Amino acid sequence: MTLVSARELVKDAASRGSGIGAFNVIHLETAEGLVRASEQAQLPVILQISQNCADYHGGLEPIALATLAVARRSSMPVAVHLDHAERPELVDEAIALGFGSVMFDGGALPYDDNVALTAAVAERAHAAGVYVEGELGEVGGKDGAHAPGVRTDPDEARAFVEATGVDALAVAVGSSHAMLDRSASLDLELIARLHAALAVPLVLHGSSGVADAVIADAVRAGMTKINVSTHLNGFFTRTIRDALGADDSLVDSRKYLKPARDALAGEAARMLRSFALES
Repeated sequence: MTLVSARELVKDAASRGSGIGAFNVIHLETAEGLVRASEQAQLPVILQISQNCADYHGGLEPIALATLAVARRSSMPVAVHLDHAERPELVDEAIALGFGSVMFDGGALPYDDNVALTAAVAERAHAAGVYVEGELGEVGGKDGAHAPGVRTDPDEARAFVEATGVDALAVAVGSSHAMLDRSASLDLELIARLHAALAVPLVLHGSSGVADAVIADAVRAGMTKINVSTHLNGFFTRTIRDALGADDSLVDSRKYLKPARDALAGEAARMLRSFALES
């Protein structure tokens, strides 16, 4: 197996009523750890590179080419996805670099602007055979679809999908980005209504703040793609902190990045199994 499109991974998970893990790449070590997690769990994974990550690396190309190379060497199906792109030109660059899927995030825009920009991005992406994820929260929501208290309306979501042609939709159902504890409460009834209203898979952002059992309930209610970043970053960072605290003589970064990569891989593998509703 090797590099695949998120299209087939999400479609397969949706057809089986299970979830697929979509985990954010921060740097090469996380990409390697996430592919290792996929191989440990014997389950596919989606590697996500966000606009913030691209900006951190001074541009999309360096981290994208490294991540694509790691994905191609995997023994399991791995997809590489552009996450939370607010700049249409970044989407175009990802397509040119060989990404199989992209997310255009117009969730903080007024509804009509979100529709117009997302539809234009989707048209170009589809012409290149690329799968497109959109985002919709509350009309006029200034902080996007995952601001506290924001919810996606099923009727509006159906109209948005029809108007834009997106292949998957990130919806607001109670999660929030960058949570450090797993206490978020999801609106499972709303997830079921959204699932019934839409012909495309649902995406849960901000899943770091959601407990395993609640995510499993969300998958059973109709959620498919489960995005995680902060929770896994915590495993990576705590391991580095422990290693440096235990040995003041450490100067070779590989000596503390390797155990951090291993810790991230172990937790990511566990989450892949949990999202797939495996015991």
